[in-house]
Amino acid sequence: MPSTTVKAPQESAASLSHGLKQRHLSMIALGGVIGAGLFVGSGAGIAAAGPSIVLAYTLSGLLVMLVMRMLGEMSAAYPSSGSFSAHAERAIGPWAGFTAGWSFWVLLCTAVGLEGIGAAKILTGWLPGTPEWAWVALFMLVLCATNLAAVKNFGEFEFWFAALKVGAIGLFLVLGALAIAGVLPGTDSPGTANLTGHGGFFPGGGEGLVVGLLASVFAYGGLETVTIAAAESEDPVRGVASAVRTAMWRIALFYVGSMAVIVTLVPWDARAVVEKGPYVAALDELGIPGAGQLMNVVVLVALLSAMNANLYGSSRIAYSLVTRGLGPKSLGRVSAGVPRIAVLVSCVFGFGCVVLSYWRPDDVFSWLLNMIGAVVLVVWTIVAVSHLRLRRSRAFPLLTWAALAGMAAILVLMAREPGTRVQLYATGAMTLALAVAGYARQKALPVANV
Repeated sequence: MPSTTVKAPQESAASLSHGLKQRHLSMIALGGVIGAGLFVGSGAGIAAAGPSIVLAYTLSGLLVMLVMRMLGEMSAAYPSSGSFSAHAERAIGPWAGFTAGWSFWVLLCTAVGLEGIGAAKILTGWLPGTPEWAWVALFMLVLCATNLAAVKNFGEFEFWFAALKVGAIGLFLVLGALAIAGVLPGTDSPGTANLTGHGGFFPGGGEGLVVGLLASVFAYGGLETVTIAAAESEDPVRGVASAVRTAMWRIALFYVGSMAVIVTLVPWDARAVVEKGPYVAALDELGIPGAGQLMNVVVLVALLSAMNANLYGSSRIAYSLVTRGLGPKSLGRVSAGVPRIAVLVSCVFGFGCVVLSYWRPDDVFSWLLNMIGAVVLVVWTIVAVSHLRLRRSRAFPLLTWAALAGMAAILVLMAREPGTRVQLYATGAMTLALAVAGYARQKALPVANV
């Protein structure tokens, strides 16, 4: 471990409960990531990239596997509810832990709002005339109460709801594969017509692929929550390693497989892909009675589940930052093993999306997505740099440098494309502001040798 002159991260995690079981960890990993990014945001990605969205999800999937491998390795060695933030503080310094932690907190809280808005759109489709903001407010109240309860209750809730959406996606993949093969009763195989027609595999060119790549990166964001939850599990070292391994291949299968099924079954430029959602559009294409509406129910549950997981992750990352002296002390108060003040503050931030959805119901989703579009890349970059300084594993440092090169390439592509440049600038400004604030706080910390 490198020698440094800053105070080592000291997280007082003993006051948190340890009620999460291995099965909870595995499903929390899936619950935090299978949400708005996949079910809602992927529609915009398909509309921009066309069939090449499969390539976009494959590339970003390989990148996230490298990142999660690094993060899982560090989290097994240093279990902490601060996860990558604590690792960055240990490897680089408090300013890096501050920047990574609070950036991710903003990402998770904003994602809560995105999930809520996506869920509200489904309900307003069923109940026309009801306001979106009222549904988001109701969701926030219920899930806030869930997160204020004991962590084992949260884990059990998330386990069953994540299991439902995992089962639904698995069934979707089976039905889609049968339809593509032409053996599903009442359907004919579409062949490659939707992949090569309608402008070809790259109808949007390089710009469309970049937009799809960015949408896929955001969709993968949230998988990091499992390493945050590991600190409250019965066996953090074994638990996080197993959860990360199983989550990585499941996510890759669900994401890449789903995109391949959708763009093969449905023309990428069909309005239903964006308006109804890509999963519902694909099931409607199969002509299975009621399947589209049933998938809407699954999507609703998935979005609420992801809201729940992201509220959990945001409260724990905030708690960890505070216990390490990188945030206001009031957020560190724990009651019955739960950092309830941190939960409430995270919920209040999410409630801000209620106000936004009331003022700007038509474009708030895309605006929020733009605001946090590149935060995941910033966090992953910090993970890779931390790994370079802390670990010496197989294929080290080749895979770590490969991951950094991949992230740098995506950032360069974002800077070159007018449609994504605003996301890069917004995230860059926030990251710079947090880094400056973190460095100023680091200068005020006691000096010690690690």
